[in-house]
Amino acid sequence: MTSAPAPSAEVRLAASPALTPLLARGALLSPLKRPRPGADGPGTRLVLPAPHVDTARLAAYERVCGFPTGEDALPVTYPHVLGFPLAMRLMSAPGFPLPLLGLVHTSIRITRHRATPPAGDYELTVYVDGLAPHRRGTEAAVVTELRDGGDVVWESRSTYLARHRTADAGRQEEEKKEEPDAPLPAVEEWRPAGDVGRRYAAASGDRNPIHLYPFTARLFGFPRAIAHGMWTVARCLAAHGTPDATRVRADFRAPVLLPGTVTYAAAGGRFALRGEGGRVHVAGEVAPA
Repeated sequence: MTSAPAPSAEVRLAASPALTPLLARGALLSPLKRPRPGADGPGTRLVLPAPHVDTARLAAYERVCGFPTGEDALPVTYPHVLGFPLAMRLMSAPGFPLPLLGLVHTSIRITRHRATPPAGDYELTVYVDGLAPHRRGTEAAVVTELRDGGDVVWESRSTYLARHRTADAGRQEEEKKEEPDAPLPAVEEWRPAGDVGRRYAAASGDRNPIHLYPFTARLFGFPRAIAHGMWTVARCLAAHGTPDATRVRADFRAPVLLPGTVTYAAAGGRFALRGEGGRVHVAGEVAPA
């Protein structure tokens, strides 16, 4: 059963929140939170009028993700970057029931209704659309909406998983077993460098230590830095291409260690990023909206 959010309370912001203090607050509060099924999600809707698109950071984002620079439309994943500080403000708050440390971005669904030029008359809204039990813990859904002149022109729904013991984990694992998809044909081999996490962090503002250096990643149990999940999907979509009106589905299945070697595979509207032994890191699909 999904836990519905509390009645919505809209909070309008004067500026985008700074990410670093939010990450620090979330880390400090994490040990005090105990995920449990049925917990209420926060009912706050954060609204940011006129989000600022920094052209230098946008160009850096385009370069690190492989999008063409200087286009007259934002990359299909870029509104997520604009909304991410608002999402972190919600998920690092005392009233958010899941610990920020260890929270895993498991999927994103994007709908772009039309092209979004950098200079649009935009307004951002971000809110948590309830919590739901997952076979491995509890999952929160975060919705981001980008409006232009009052019309929703881009929207996404991200899921974030807090892992913990569940009473019926074994039964749910059996229910979730499905025949694997046939492997997609390889298109290109990519060798993301060890600094990709730092370059993406500088462009996006997401400076989670697991993405920056081997020694900071080891503090959280990784042998070396891992790529941002949103970098992996952005890099795939830059290679795949997307129409102006498009729907994107991406599921994050395993981290990409940096540096590393991965294979971009695609056929029709489907794409995937595979590692050694055919391990799937990201799987997704692009379709016209």
